[in-house]
Amino acid sequence: CDVSDWGSMQAAIDGIVAREGRLDVLVNNAGVIEPIARLAESDPADWTRAVDINLTGVFHGMRAAVPHMRGKGGTILTISSGAAHNPLEGWSAYCASKAGAAMLTSCLHVEEVAQGLRVMGLSPGTVATEMQVKIKASGVNPVSQLDPSVHIPADWPARALLWMCSPAANGYLGQEISLRDERIRRSVGLIA
Repeated sequence: CDVSDWGSMQAAIDGIVAREGRLDVLVNNAGVIEPIARLAESDPADWTRAVDINLTGVFHGMRAAVPHMRGKGGTILTISSGAAHNPLEGWSAYCASKAGAAMLTSCLHVEEVAQGLRVMGLSPGTVATEMQVKIKASGVNPVSQLDPSVHIPADWPARALLWMCSPAANGYLGQEISLRDERIRRSVGLIA
């Protein structure tokens, strides 16, 4: 579905519940890095599109899922980023939208923890995905200068998300977990 479209997101979540009878986990993962451009040169339509996907899409997912999970348990996980907390040249839309998504995640925890919802964020660090190829090609800010060998494998965030759905992660409810933290990597089983 198109996460930036409320009707599309609501229909997707309602369809899952109709087919499966329940919703156990929502991972807010859709995200875009573009536009990679200084704020003063960013195309307003591209900037708005990034916010619509990276921030409004997270709200749509939460808004559609919560009524199905409230009082029944469920886990809502949002992919965050170091960019949510550290400004980077050329990434104003990405930084601002990821910061907003991190705050939405915190707000949802405060509002729904008493209703049995498990809410957390995951900041994976730089991951070996197509997004890193786009970042490298841009040549903008220090992230584009990173050697591809430093990016973590794409299965690490996936394994972390599975771990976050388990009771082993209950000590992190309402928080943002970072895969840059060796303690977290060890808990997930990514390193010895």
